[in-house]
Amino acid sequence: MSEPVVQRPVLAPDAPPAPDAPASLGEPVFRLRGVGVAYGGTPAVRDIDLDVRANEITALIGPSGCGKSTVLRCLNRMNDLVLDARVGGQVLYHGQDIYASHVDPVEVRKLVGMVFQKPNPFPKSIFDNIAFGPRVLGMKGSMDEIVERALRRAALWDEVKDRLEQSAYGMSGGQQQRLCIARALATDPDVILMDEPCSALDPISTARIEDLLLELRRNYAIVIVTHNMQQAARVSDRTAFFTVDEARVGHVVEMDATERIFQNPADPRTEAYVTGKVG
Repeated sequence: MSEPVVQRPVLAPDAPPAPDAPASLGEPVFRLRGVGVAYGGTPAVRDIDLDVRANEITALIGPSGCGKSTVLRCLNRMNDLVLDARVGGQVLYHGQDIYASHVDPVEVRKLVGMVFQKPNPFPKSIFDNIAFGPRVLGMKGSMDEIVERALRRAALWDEVKDRLEQSAYGMSGGQQQRLCIARALATDPDVILMDEPCSALDPISTARIEDLLLELRRNYAIVIVTHNMQQAARVSDRTAFFTVDEARVGHVVEMDATERIFQNPADPRTEAYVTGKVG
């Protein structure tokens, strides 16, 4: 008997609803089965099987060029924006294939927010940075309340509440990254994707982002790409280790609880990577 999936809003008016089931901790939010991505006909990743669970932080680790960010972008159809990118296999979100013809990519990106490697605030005020997404999507309700709620969720409200009309460019790097997290939260997503979110930050700002991730895990599924092994070990619940084959095509070597990946991995390639024997 197949495992039940959480009932979620459909991604398009004519999309079939997911089967009814109560939500619970650790419920699969994403299931990737046999996913492959090619750019211009050249394979980048192949045979990706992994799950992303509710209320967990999933870390994707591995050497540069192994396809971590490519797989991350599959989860909100960002690869659609890449010329000649082709995605195969199944990317199931609460049991629905997000690459089905009836699914609107904009609806996917509303439910699956993205935070990039470097802080990228818009050339607008702090308020307008947060309000941008809700306005584009036509979200109902008080915009003041939407902005305040997002900034509070990102642990930024107390620092900026008296300068909401000032430019976001006047914020520190760490504040800008938390602003970008707040911007992603403003559209009430279900999942947050983060691509090396701390690589451009100092250790103090990194620690604040990591504390924030652990707090956000209570309400969101989070997927983080990181080259920082210590960070993956500190914040994630489950870790997937990627590598490349002889043809330079990325694939998952193993995925397991983070503690097991770092203390007792099943594959010697994983052990060699997490212990620093290979880079």
